[in-house]
Amino acid sequence: MASELSQLLAGLEEEKVLSLVRDRLGRGDGPLTLVAECRAGMAVVGERYEKGEYFLSDLVMSAEVFRNAMGLIEPHLKGVAVGSRGVVVMGTAQGDIHDIGKNIVAAMLRCSGFTVYDLGVDVPPLAFVEKVKETGAPVVGMSVLLTTSFNSLKQTVEALRASGNPKILIGGGPVSDIVCSHVGADGWGKDAMDAVKLCQRYADARQ
Repeated sequence: MASELSQLLAGLEEEKVLSLVRDRLGRGDGPLTLVAECRAGMAVVGERYEKGEYFLSDLVMSAEVFRNAMGLIEPHLKGVAVGSRGVVVMGTAQGDIHDIGKNIVAAMLRCSGFTVYDLGVDVPPLAFVEKVKETGAPVVGMSVLLTTSFNSLKQTVEALRASGNPKILIGGGPVSDIVCSHVGADGWGKDAMDAVKLCQRYADARQ
């Protein structure tokens, strides 16, 4: 049975979520337990989104509620080992400065327990390569909205393949199976939750 905290977060009840987190921290409840319950609530949000019960605005709101709850919990995590689901390097392809979709995916990945390194927008291929080498990230996510940046996507994929061959996920309005095949990516997400599921699949396959 879902905890009260999970249910409140799934219901987007921000004030009640934060009040309950404060109360439970004050009672000495373990911070890792609270993190796990918040993530369980986010999983329900994802399920509701996939069923059409929630919309993009609800995803954005849930990520904000989660972020604010973590802001209360994080000071209590000092010295506590917090595992990561995996590491993902993200960015918008060179020549494109759109970032709304990328930011939503990054937020949802963090809510799902991933460590995310967001390189921002208009990111050149070498920057992706260098960050993957620095972090050892097994997954790279690239966003694109402009079709004029498809060549940049392809160049980045080629550079990553030559340097270490991480799993490469792409997404954005014009992305399709054809685009994914053209640039040589491993997969593409039609929306934020689809992207999270793919990253989870890639991460699980490496464990």
